[in-house]
Amino acid sequence: MLRSFTLAAIAVLAIALPSLHAQQTPTIAPTDNLVAQGIPPIPGALADDVQRYTEARPAQLADWHPVRRELLIATRFGNTSQIHYVKAPLGARTQLTFFNEPVTQARFEPTDGRYFVFARDVGGNEFAQLYRFDLATGRSTLLTDGGRSQNGAPRWNRKGDRFAYASTRRNGADRDVYVMNALEPKSDRSVMQVTGGGWQPLDW
Repeated sequence: MLRSFTLAAIAVLAIALPSLHAQQTPTIAPTDNLVAQGIPPIPGALADDVQRYTEARPAQLADWHPVRRELLIATRFGNTSQIHYVKAPLGARTQLTFFNEPVTQARFEPTDGRYFVFARDVGGNEFAQLYRFDLATGRSTLLTDGGRSQNGAPRWNRKGDRFAYASTRRNGADRDVYVMNALEPKSDRSVMQVTGGGWQPLDW
């Protein structure tokens, strides 16, 4: 009687253990639009293990501070790349911009670095607008028209009181060149009208 009970218990465990093991180690199933033939089940633990490679977060240099050994970098610690400040070699980064859209380019004002100019669009519409970010206040100020044109490629003059940039403001297609004082957005003026979309200032 005791032996029969023991054998029955072993049989129950033999049936239950595979199902328990399956619950503890789930597999990754292909979606309905994929046909997988001859591919063994992929353990979920394997996906967790390789996530450190698939979720790598590269950092790229955005700009050097003009007078201090500090720099701006673009890196991702959330869903999108944002601008971060690094104040010392091997120092910790401090996130400056917090937008749903990525910000990957920024240029310091080239005399004392009190602020920088960056570009971003809204909802991936590719109509990038230029903004001024003030380090003292942590606030961003819109410099261009707010969404009717594409703007980019800001290039500072050596004095640091103006920058040139490309914009499609005139007709929505041709990328003309404009000049602006970042502290006075109303100073914006056209300096070159062109035909085509590939134009941008490179340097003063």
